[in-house]
Amino acid sequence: MPYNVKEIIANKPSRLTAGHRMCAGCGAPPIARMVMRALKPEDHAVVANATGCMEVSTFIYPYTAWTDSFIHTAFECAGSTLSGVEAAYVSMKKQGKLPEGDTKFIAFGGDGGTYDIGLQSLSGAMERGHDMVYVCYDNGAYMNTGIQRSSATPKYADTTTSPVGKAVPGKTQCRKDLSKIMVGHHIPYVAQTLAYNNFKDLYEKSEKAIYTEGPAFLNVMSPCPRGWGYPTEDLMKINKLAVETCYWPLYEVVNGVYHISYKPAKKLPIEEFLKPQKRFRHMFKPGNEWMIEDFQKIVDARWQELLTLEEFTNK
Repeated sequence: MPYNVKEIIANKPSRLTAGHRMCAGCGAPPIARMVMRALKPEDHAVVANATGCMEVSTFIYPYTAWTDSFIHTAFECAGSTLSGVEAAYVSMKKQGKLPEGDTKFIAFGGDGGTYDIGLQSLSGAMERGHDMVYVCYDNGAYMNTGIQRSSATPKYADTTTSPVGKAVPGKTQCRKDLSKIMVGHHIPYVAQTLAYNNFKDLYEKSEKAIYTEGPAFLNVMSPCPRGWGYPTEDLMKINKLAVETCYWPLYEVVNGVYHISYKPAKKLPIEEFLKPQKRFRHMFKPGNEWMIEDFQKIVDARWQELLTLEEFTNK
């Protein structure tokens, strides 16, 4: 059936309801809504959420914006918590203690709870082969606690713990490539996506991840207006520029085989993505052109590596 976002929204009510307290212009709510809409209407879900923006804004006891079963777990524990629930479910199913029907297991975590603090439990859950999906909404810093840098923060970004000054030009390290780290776990499905092109890429990859047997991982870029410094109405513009500049390539890896979902006909220069964001404004001051040139080299090298991996794994 051809993808039709209007039909999906009309026929699949949001499982993340209105009334949450996420910021205007935040990338996380559209991500959560489309991931959850990828579930079949008859299927139930258990959602585990690591401490972070999404958790504190959607589940404020005794209130919740989730229509499915929801577990708030500590920053570092989303992977291990949900893998334990999935294991218990499998055991109880075998014992005949649960009714017929299908339950899916979906974890959400920001980059702080995924790239950094929760990487160990995520790695363990993936390696053990639990039938679950882990969704990282990557906003490139610890936004909930004050915009501190994480290993997902891009080079030269201005954060509260990598501030721009006379001696230091923002964060001095490159961002971690977590998607490829997950590919290294040899799991059935890994994808990188974002809310783009009527959510088609995000929805279809979410559906694949949820209904792939075994562990799956989705890395979803999630812009943050407070931490990135863009007008709230420009969320989708930022997402589009991330794709068109190849800062955030759209691809999936199915049983080790790379497939690039979108290749820009004319790749835009990286300054098109950087310029609308206040966290990079120092890069456009006279004398700092070298930062933009270096950033472009990093993006070009990673894009070329991805093209090579696609060619090599499809032979």
